[in-house]
Amino acid sequence: MTATKGLEGIVATTSSISSIVDGVLTYRGYDIDDLAANATFEETAYLLWFGALPTAAELENLRRDLSNFAPVPDEVIQQMKLYPKEANTMAALRSAVSSLALYDQAADDMSREANEVKAVKLQAQIPTLVAALSRIRKGLEPVAPKEGVSIAENFLYMLWGKEPDLVSVKALDTALVLHADHELNASTFAGRVTVATLSDIYSGVTSAIGALKGPLHGGANEAVMKMLEEIGSLDNVETYVQGKLERREKIMGFGHRVYKNGDPRAKHLMKMSHELGTMKNDTTLYDMSVRIEELITGQKGLKPNVDFYSASVYTQLGIERELFTPIFAISRTSGWTAHILEQYLDNRLIRPRAEYTGLAEQKYVPVEER
Repeated sequence: MTATKGLEGIVATTSSISSIVDGVLTYRGYDIDDLAANATFEETAYLLWFGALPTAAELENLRRDLSNFAPVPDEVIQQMKLYPKEANTMAALRSAVSSLALYDQAADDMSREANEVKAVKLQAQIPTLVAALSRIRKGLEPVAPKEGVSIAENFLYMLWGKEPDLVSVKALDTALVLHADHELNASTFAGRVTVATLSDIYSGVTSAIGALKGPLHGGANEAVMKMLEEIGSLDNVETYVQGKLERREKIMGFGHRVYKNGDPRAKHLMKMSHELGTMKNDTTLYDMSVRIEELITGQKGLKPNVDFYSASVYTQLGIERELFTPIFAISRTSGWTAHILEQYLDNRLIRPRAEYTGLAEQKYVPVEER
């Protein structure tokens, strides 16, 4: 047996949910460009779960279910108020999502019908958790979800405590579509590994959140915004970037293992960043990002991935850096749960092997002789 570091190039399973072929990302055969331009996040989630875009009646039923499931148990909210205020937001979200299982009597019901309901319930409740975590950390009371509105609108309403504008709602909704799934990425694989043991869907999503927390996965967008804050202005971009390159330090938000000619999602976020900056009469973050891209692509040949422009988009939406990865989790819950449902349908325990590189032929020596 010969190890493949990071399982790069290894095909670990079959899936009909999403694909990346020749740099084109599709969900159930629909090009991401088509969905980003035309579909709502609710339509996209339904597509990932059930394999087809919903009819008007099916979409209305899904919206109703998402609205009904959006409130979370008060016990979970009270637990969140006890979390340390300085705790990592993804660590806090991981704990809160895990605790949801304790208050769901169907948590261990492994029937297909029950798991589909839990997928919708998780998708409805995770935005409520993220918004509540943000407000609690600021010393504010959580805002109860509003009935009959989209996930994007409801999240911003719960986060801000006021009605969001339509431009912000549309920008966030499109971002959720773009982040919804991405084939067998690290967090999705983690979720599938967990439920392949026939553990419950809450455990699978909790595992996925743990994987998404890392800066080489979901946490990259936070690192991008930290970099933009450190640079401060357009005039400082070149000196900062050249310094990084000379010190051989990694610049987050560039390159992707499965995209050699650029991440197809990045252009949509780049456009949103420009539109939001123009609307606010301040394109500084967009202009800085474009200049960084020019330098990195020109000198290293690397192109921006989905994390790079999402940082400026979320910031211009008035969302603090600590919520970037939790928002990623809101969106990716649709993909995680779709993959978990698929894993359950044709399950086999995921148990790879390791190439052993340790010592051989060791003999036990009594402790007094060591």
